[in-house]
Amino acid sequence: MNEKFAVPILYSLRNCPYAMRARIAIYKAKQRVRLRDVVLSNKPAVLLASSPKGTVPVLVLTQGQNQGQASTAVSVIDESLDIMLWALTKTDPGDLLHADDPEALPEMLALIARFDNEFKDCLEQYKCAKRYHQDNFTECRQRCEPYLKDLEQRLAQHSFIMSSKESLADIALLPFIRQFARIERQWYLQSPYPKVRQWLNQYLQSLMFTKVMAKYPLWLESGEEVIFI
Repeated sequence: MNEKFAVPILYSLRNCPYAMRARIAIYKAKQRVRLRDVVLSNKPAVLLASSPKGTVPVLVLTQGQNQGQASTAVSVIDESLDIMLWALTKTDPGDLLHADDPEALPEMLALIARFDNEFKDCLEQYKCAKRYHQDNFTECRQRCEPYLKDLEQRLAQHSFIMSSKESLADIALLPFIRQFARIERQWYLQSPYPKVRQWLNQYLQSLMFTKVMAKYPLWLESGEEVIFI
């Protein structure tokens, strides 16, 4: 197989939080992918053929890459958390999965699920209330705050969400906390969550985040194959 085409394809969208956290995990794992930036208003036919639900991120790889066998058959991972786990299971130089602690990964996944299934809904309501100047704007923000308080308490005890070491939970939650911080910027800067602000800022000001958020030409327009690592 041509070496270039053995590299998995990642369909992504620069500011989508799910696509963002997939790129962060791939970057942390030092896994090479062919990055194809798309817009969802003009979905490539090959993306829809790989994943008919038409959302990003989508990782397309051969069975050889998935199973350690030489093959041209294609398999697809189209959930961001699954892509993160795929990357970090292959290589985890920063030990984001905390491999020596058998209880760590289940705890991380439970926290991520809580934010994905509960906080994300509250966040969307907060965003809509701000965008459309709804009367329940403050109430929507207050529904988000128990999740921020949880993180604040955790970060008051150690530098990262789970412990003194960075973990899968940090990079999985990062894009959504970034979104929250941008909705009502002045309130956020004066809010009673200084540890959350410190944690978020260390990511936003990092070389890692700059590289993960680099802007590339849209793949459909350029046809350019960008190797992302």
